[in-house]
Amino acid sequence: MNNYNAPSLLDALTELMLTAGREVLDVYASADCETVTKVDGSPQTLADRRAEKILIEGLGRLTPDIPIIAEEAYEAGANAVQDWFWLVDPLDGTREFISRNGQFTVNAGLIYKGQPILGAVYAPALKTLYTGALGHGAFVRRPNEYRALQCRVHPHDGLTVVGSRSHNDAVAMKRFLVDYCVKQFVSTGSSLKFCLVAEGSADLYPRLGRTMEWDTAAGHAVLLAAGGEVLTLDQQPLGYGKAGYENPHFYARAMRERAK
Repeated sequence: MNNYNAPSLLDALTELMLTAGREVLDVYASADCETVTKVDGSPQTLADRRAEKILIEGLGRLTPDIPIIAEEAYEAGANAVQDWFWLVDPLDGTREFISRNGQFTVNAGLIYKGQPILGAVYAPALKTLYTGALGHGAFVRRPNEYRALQCRVHPHDGLTVVGSRSHNDAVAMKRFLVDYCVKQFVSTGSSLKFCLVAEGSADLYPRLGRTMEWDTAAGHAVLLAAGGEVLTLDQQPLGYGKAGYENPHFYARAMRERAK
């Protein structure tokens, strides 16, 4: 992709996310929340399929030369990974969608040479959109609010840790946090956990269970743009384009001290 322009691409991606979010909310407001169970045992709804169709078609028009790896289409056979590719999760937090707590998101992240460099996370029920591009900053958009995001320095009185509402392993989490000073633990659904760290509402997000690359790419991009990082448990940056697209366990964190 020789004409990469992050600000203009984010503008176009924002409109696409809002359109997909409207489709998700249309299903959310209806009685049609029937689910099917996929091969991996996870649920899928009509909202997943409708939002993914919009994102695949829209990204195909926006960046026709970049392959798209999307969660629901992956079972039908994924495109070959190149230096550039999109990772799309049309509805992260399907269980939150079904339980109707609002903590579900529409996600799209752009990968370049294994690193997420641009992404958007939209929580349509919460009317909140997070966007970010490496080197260009991260932002949150809500009704009557649009502001830049920056991770906070770890507070001296202890960390706010955010974890999965639906997939939390309490024993593994306790073991991971044994050397941390934790002030509070907050349970949140979907990729919003990355965004809470990005906006300075939380400091640490350990994920000690199974995730796929499309689950994390968009939130990871927003967090990187806000000054945070995502590391595997052996202290390596979480990368993308792995065989099978499955992530190892990882943790996302804010900056530990302000850069001078």
